[in-house]
Amino acid sequence: MLSSFVLAAVTLIPGVFTAPSGFLPQLGDFFHGSNSNAIQARQGGYFWSSWSEGGGTFRCNNGGGSSYSVTWQSSGGSSGFVCGKGWSPGGNRAVKYSGTYEPKGPSYLAVYGWTRNPLIEYYIMDAHGDLLPNEPWTEKGNFTFEEGTYTVYTSTRVNKPSIIGTTTFQQYWSVRTEQRVGGTITTGKHFDEWAKLGMRLGGHDYMILATEGYTSGSVTSNGTSSITLG
Repeated sequence: MLSSFVLAAVTLIPGVFTAPSGFLPQLGDFFHGSNSNAIQARQGGYFWSSWSEGGGTFRCNNGGGSSYSVTWQSSGGSSGFVCGKGWSPGGNRAVKYSGTYEPKGPSYLAVYGWTRNPLIEYYIMDAHGDLLPNEPWTEKGNFTFEEGTYTVYTSTRVNKPSIIGTTTFQQYWSVRTEQRVGGTITTGKHFDEWAKLGMRLGGHDYMILATEGYTSGSVTSNGTSSITLG
């Protein structure tokens, strides 16, 4: 939901970013206004993305190898973050992961990605805090396979940040009915089920195993997450 990134043509040294602070707001100011922070990099064969907007404290730590961790506290207004590791481009992949995820308030743990032509933002959600999306969801159906049962939704964002700038686009969601933290998410299975429901994807951009936390109305979010891919 909160997504628009700047490509950093450097190898990111493992560390912590707190929003707002120093260098990152300058990237966000240039591309997305004075309240957003963004960075992307490749490290050790993985693609790292981290984005935030508004007040609050979002400490996303790009760990070694396939790991990352985050501690966060959102504030009032437009406040939130998305960060995680994965691949660019994304696509059909068996995403294996383990770790811990302890949210309070609006938050997601999901495979998260984008496609172009059409422009789609998608989530395959294994766990969550409060489900309080800022746009209404439309239920499209559900499906069950060996990895679990998921309910499928769509939503539309109007004049919001995206990988091509501020525009209107659709969101696709698979939400696991029994939450878990750890296991395998076979993205191609979800893509196939979405296609059966008329939910078409485009060419794949990046895809990460993401932690997201945000403020919805007056409800803020806080928590911790520590994730390792593979």
